[in-house]
Amino acid sequence: MSLHRDSFASFDGTRLSVTTLGEGPPVLLLHGLFSNADMNWIRYGAARAIADAGFRLILPDLRGHGASDAPADPAFYPPDVLARDVETLVDALGLGHDLVLGGYSLGARTTARVLVRGQVRPRAAILSGMGLSGLTGGEARGAWFIRMIEGRGSWVRGQAEFLAEAFMKAHVKNPDGLVHLLKSQVNTSVEALQKLDLPVAIICGVDDQDNGQATELAAVLPHARLIEVPGNHMSAVTTPAFGRALVDALTAWS
Repeated sequence: MSLHRDSFASFDGTRLSVTTLGEGPPVLLLHGLFSNADMNWIRYGAARAIADAGFRLILPDLRGHGASDAPADPAFYPPDVLARDVETLVDALGLGHDLVLGGYSLGARTTARVLVRGQVRPRAAILSGMGLSGLTGGEARGAWFIRMIEGRGSWVRGQAEFLAEAFMKAHVKNPDGLVHLLKSQVNTSVEALQKLDLPVAIICGVDDQDNGQATELAAVLPHARLIEVPGNHMSAVTTPAFGRALVDALTAWS
């Protein structure tokens, strides 16, 4: 089973890379900040496990990440820009109601925005590496990343900022563009989350509280199922248990 890589023009002409794998009902998964489709979904086996279970994986690189364009002009980062990219991709591929939409960390935050905007109506969703406050707030976390990006090159080895910068350098062509991307983020209210009338799997590392409490998010969503896996925010996606949890959620909806 081979990977296929292509690109598409989003709503403003920005070209975004997308990797596909497998055959079957479509599953569109969005990676986290500073990552890409390969790092988040392919490298540690989650994508292969899902494809082997009979699903078609659609894995874009978010704008500013991986092989996608990384424009410097802030005009390319309007509010909800990532959600608009997803809406464009879903329309371009003609994906219907059999779609499952999900994401990790920033990808989960983007998934929530797509759901509440209502232009894309998947049959189910996956929010991983995410808690309630990561969707309803996140300004402090976003400000931390902006400070890290703007101060890159000055952090001391061993600092959290140093480690985050090293990870960013491996996958991001234009860090300044990500400052604009972080500023484009829109919060999702508790009231909007409570209105989401579809099954949602919340998959989170037992030691991951980077984006708030997953248990609180599960309590707010009307049709949520919480699946805990080993690890923290950085390590959970590297475990076989993470891939198994994704397959478990998807097959439960089949």
